[in-house]
This record gives sequence, C-alpha cells and structure tokens, in this order.
Amino acid sequence: MKHRSQLFAVSLIAFSALNALSGVAFALGDADHGKSGARHKGHASALGNPGDPKKVSRTVEITMSDAMRFTPASITAERNETIRFVLKNDGRLKHEMVLGTIKELKEHAALMLKFPEMEHADPNQASVEPGKTGELIWRFTRAGTFDFACLQAGHYEAGMKGQVMVAATAAPLKSSISMAAVAFAPAVAFAAVPPAASQTAGGGTMVLTQAGTGDMTEGEIRKVDKDTKKITIKHGEIKNLDMPGMTMLFQVKDPAMLEMVKPGDKVKFRAEKAGGGIVLTEIQVAR
Repeated sequence: MKHRSQLFAVSLIAFSALNALSGVAFALGDADHGKSGARHKGHASALGNPGDPKKVSRTVEITMSDAMRFTPASITAERNETIRFVLKNDGRLKHEMVLGTIKELKEHAALMLKFPEMEHADPNQASVEPGKTGELIWRFTRAGTFDFACLQAGHYEAGMKGQVMVAATAAPLKSSISMAAVAFAPAVAFAAVPPAASQTAGGGTMVLTQAGTGDMTEGEIRKVDKDTKKITIKHGEIKNLDMPGMTMLFQVKDPAMLEMVKPGDKVKFRAEKAGGGIVLTEIQVAR
C-alpha cells in the first residue's frame, strides 16, 4: 500500500511538472516569436513563415488588375493554417502580392519608389508578369489582422492593398502523458530557450552583418540564374545605396561571376545602380 502511495505521488509530481513545463515552453515560444520579429528585418516576420506545399490547408484565388485592386481584398484564416494563394495577373502591368505589417509595407513601398529597378525575392512575396499566374504559400502562426499589398512602384499608393484576418484557435489538449516524456522534460526546457542568432522566415538561423571592408556587404547566395544572368542574394544593409537588408535579385557586371558562386555560399559583394538595375560589380566567397 505504501509503495502504491509513493508511486501515485511521483506520478502526480511528474504530471504537474510537465504541465508547468508546457506552459513555460508555450510562453517562451511566443516570446521568441516576438523577439524574432524584432530582429528579423524582412517582411511578414510577425505573421508567420513560408508554408510547406505538402501541408496546404486550402487554396485562395486572387485576381490582380491594372485598376490597382486585389479581388478579393479581404481574406479570413485560422491560426496555424497554411494557405496557397493562387495569383492571377489580369492586367498589362507587372503586379505582386507582398505580406507584411502596414509599417513594413509602407517602408518597402517608399523604397520601391526610390529604387524602381529593384527586384526583391523574399519568401513572403510573389511577383507575376502580365497575363500570368503565380502562387504564394504562407502559414499564419499568429492571430490578428494582417496586410498585403502590391509594392510595384506607385501601386501601393494607388490603393492596391488588402487584409488577412486570422482567427485564434484553441491549442489541442493532450489526454495522456508518458513517463518517457517526463524524463525528457529537462532537455525540452533547455531546447525551448531561443538561440541568440536571428530566426529567419524559413525557420533557419542566420545573422547578416555589414562587412568591415570598405563598402562591401555580407550576404548568402540563394539562387544563380545563368539564363537571366542574375544572382539572388539575402543580404545585409547596402550602405552605399542606402538600402536595407532583404533578399533580392542582382544583375552581374561580368558573366564570369555566375560561375564563381553557388546557392548557400556566404559572400561579400559590392553593388551599384547602373543600366536601369542594381548591378554586382564585385563578389567574393567569404573564407
């Protein structure tokens, strides 16, 4: 009888400890998300992250027109829902859908007016050529009202914007707790502590800082397109252009640069405005 009482007491303590741990882990997760949004300079860090095509909950079709409107311009979603936005450009102008907060969208719209030749390539946006169809897959991890807009030069100012209303959903209640889970609780607690590095939209960690040599900028190669002779780089602030950090496409001054780098390479580079675009004038793989 005494043995049973002791066993019950241990089980009760373990259950309480794991319950408390779950609350701590949940709080840390929300806190980390907020801090991540503050550290991450890209758009939509407060909304969620790029969605997994294999876990799409539903598809929403949106038409973009030269009347500078999205149809529909108001969309509802649930927290943690992954939506595939199918974007149809019915106009004769290039349009795009960019997810972000009002502050972020206004800042980037102003940047597009300053750099109309800029081609950004962040995961929270999709650009669609006239008469074409594109898609954007996004997982909304927070409840609230969030915004999207077309950031082609002048389109946002003309009223091309919309909203996504994300409703909160209750977290599922687990009916059973195993002693194995209790045994691993300390490890889970330590794993829940957020790392010091920035959390990217895609879930990875990366800290991009301005290079200390002249006006060279640090970045990471995301794509090398030899057909269009462009390189996509996730980069820090480009000081000589007064351009904040983001992911964008660059033209290359010398086609040989296309052979020098590959996706995943950490690089240092110089860029300038030339020929109606942003051009890489020098690039080197970081050692």
